[in-house]
Amino acid sequence: MTGAHLRTNAPIALVLGEALVDVVRRPGGSVDEHPGGSPANVAIGLGRLGRPVHLLTWLGRDAHGDLVRTHLEDSGVQLVPGSDGARSTPVAIATLDETGAATYTFDLDWQVPPATVLPDDAVVVHSSTIGAALAPGNDAVLAILAAAHDRSTITYDPNIRPALLGSAELMRPLVERLVRLADVVKASDEDLAWLEPGVDPAELAARWAGLGPAIVVVTRGGEGVLVATAGGVRLEVAAQAVTVADTVGAGDSFMSGLIDGLWTAGLLGADRRAALAAIDAPTLTPILERCARIAAITVSRPGANPPWASEL
Repeated sequence: MTGAHLRTNAPIALVLGEALVDVVRRPGGSVDEHPGGSPANVAIGLGRLGRPVHLLTWLGRDAHGDLVRTHLEDSGVQLVPGSDGARSTPVAIATLDETGAATYTFDLDWQVPPATVLPDDAVVVHSSTIGAALAPGNDAVLAILAAAHDRSTITYDPNIRPALLGSAELMRPLVERLVRLADVVKASDEDLAWLEPGVDPAELAARWAGLGPAIVVVTRGGEGVLVATAGGVRLEVAAQAVTVADTVGAGDSFMSGLIDGLWTAGLLGADRRAALAAIDAPTLTPILERCARIAAITVSRPGANPPWASEL
């Protein structure tokens, strides 16, 4: 049965979701391969920032899987046992336009391995929509998140990929369910435009902040981020100027920085939920400014390659 627990010696982060290989097709015809997948990128970002992190995913024992595993291990990410039982490692083909923005197609099989033993000291559990949407692994992901709520901060990035998720009408109830489960939500303006066409991002962020999350952050690329909190804080933080190599992994590295910043502030864990909901602007602003710096470093180099703590 999925969801057995393993005691660890210190608080850790648990990340749920896909790890894959990004095949990046650039203008002019060049092709690169990089380990990727939004949850895996978040785990790697946390590992590089010095946080103990476990990733529950679904990889194959093939060349692409070896590439991903090595990348995870080199960044300090520990795979949850059983995460390597897929028939083949998932692949995402990212086609870049002249601005570096990516569109995606996927070859992805998603399952949560049976009899999964999860770490029992997760101060934070992170997920995105794909793992909670794709059968047969989706029900297990939702069950893990619901069970973790009593002991962990829940963080969520919609990370909308229409090629995998179908219509906005179909996904909107699931996204709202995940928003209600979460304490911290980070979404891109593109996610929100797909989910709620024509709705102002600030309005939607404020609405989501009224559903349960303590903090809702909307990333807007070069226009910076806007924030709504359950306590009524409204913020905008500027992006950092940078020469863009591509935008792959930018939002994921921002998410890692947000989790790391809240961890440093002592605001993670179910016992800190009230304090997180009461976060004020002087506490939140420097966390978000550091996240913007992390994202700027990521977009300045090819692929999902978030910075190490020493680079900050």
